[in-house]
Amino acid sequence: MEYKDYYKILGVDKKASQEDIKKTYRKLAVKYHPDKNPGDKKAEEKFKEINEANDVLGDPEKRKKYDDMGENWQAYQHGGFPNGSGQRRSGRQQRTQQNYQGDEGQFSDFFESFFGSGGFGGGRTSGGRRTQMKGEDYQAETSISLSEAFHGTARQVNLSEQKLNLKLRPGIEEGQVLRMKEKGGPGMNGGPAGDLFITIHVEPDARFERKGNDLYFDQPLDAFTAILGGTLSAHGIDKTVNIKIPPGTDSHKVFRLKGMGMPVYSDPVQRGDGYVRVIITVPKDLSESDIETLTKIAKNVK
Repeated sequence: MEYKDYYKILGVDKKASQEDIKKTYRKLAVKYHPDKNPGDKKAEEKFKEINEANDVLGDPEKRKKYDDMGENWQAYQHGGFPNGSGQRRSGRQQRTQQNYQGDEGQFSDFFESFFGSGGFGGGRTSGGRRTQMKGEDYQAETSISLSEAFHGTARQVNLSEQKLNLKLRPGIEEGQVLRMKEKGGPGMNGGPAGDLFITIHVEPDARFERKGNDLYFDQPLDAFTAILGGTLSAHGIDKTVNIKIPPGTDSHKVFRLKGMGMPVYSDPVQRGDGYVRVIITVPKDLSESDIETLTKIAKNVK
């Protein structure tokens, strides 16, 4: 049976109290209830998910088994160890974690070795039959640039004798985890293979700072345009737009550029906003007459 992260589904911490879980569930149940979302299939599926998650996490006994056994908790519940007498690894199944890096499609082997699978010692039931067990989940990490996160990119991964193509959609965020189903360790007693979980790291960018789906960046503004007003070409991550600068604009003033942020991962057609901060620059190499003129202006301003 496919493992589901019920804590993630409810959006609560693994250390959340039973009361916090109850409050969060009630809030989500109201939000996604079919009566409030008629005909919305996504809301209907979400409603089913949060009810399933609450059924487990809302019951202290089920929650403890889920926390102890991870993806094997249901096998523990129904697979012949009602008293918890079967041998198992302490805590969750051990996971194999390796890093991969690559350039222009060239990658080193993703994993150098595999560990034995299975969460129970032998997986034998009280009736002498062996319980099918899911294989171990593997974990890995990779880094991409902000530009790759913006446009989307791909990676080719060598896993044992397999070549896996990993496609990253535009808008992927730092720390986001992607799951490749049944690409982990082999199952036990005919059970399914484990999954491969890849954590994405987005490298810092020299010019743009990302906050959610919004992008923040600086743009030089000459002193004369700041004083007199005019237009400024703001160079975003994928295009340049002209913005109107009011007379008397101060340095570090921020202008919002609607729709010039990152694509939204769940719907790349939608985008966050850009926020450009103008940094006033002082003219260099002025002629004597220019300096004289500016000196007169400065005296009048005072």
